[in-house]
Amino acid sequence: MMTGSCCCGAVTFELSEKPTLVGMCHCSRCRKLGASALAFVKAESFRLTAGQDLIHHYKPAPPYELDRYFCSACGTALGEVLSDQPSFPINAHCLDVDLGVPLTFHEFVADKPDWYTIGGDAKQFLQNPHD
Repeated sequence: MMTGSCCCGAVTFELSEKPTLVGMCHCSRCRKLGASALAFVKAESFRLTAGQDLIHHYKPAPPYELDRYFCSACGTALGEVLSDQPSFPINAHCLDVDLGVPLTFHEFVADKPDWYTIGGDAKQFLQNPHD
C-alpha cells in the first residue's frame, strides 16, 4: 500500500498498486500549478482516505482540457484525484514513498523554460504525446 497527502496532511489517499507510469509535463499551466511531476494511477487502485471536503476544483479555459484539484487549506496541487476516468494523473510529489517506477517521458518540451535542462534517458515529446 502506498500513501500520499497534501502538504498540510488534511487530504490523504492510498494506492493499492504502483503508478502505471511517471512523466514530467513542461507546459506553462502545469509549471504554474506546481504539478509537473505526474504519476498515472488506475482508478481502482486509488482511494481518497481524508479531506474530500477540502479539495477545490479548477476547470481550465480552452485549449486546456484537464481539470485540476487542490487542497483548499494549504494549496497543494493534487492532480486529478476526483477524476471519473479509468486512469488519471496525480501529483507525484504528493506520494509519501518511493514510486517504484522510473520517469518514462517528458511532454511539452517545446514549452519548457530555457533555464531548465532535461537530463536522463526518458523519452521527450515536443507537445502532447497523445496528439
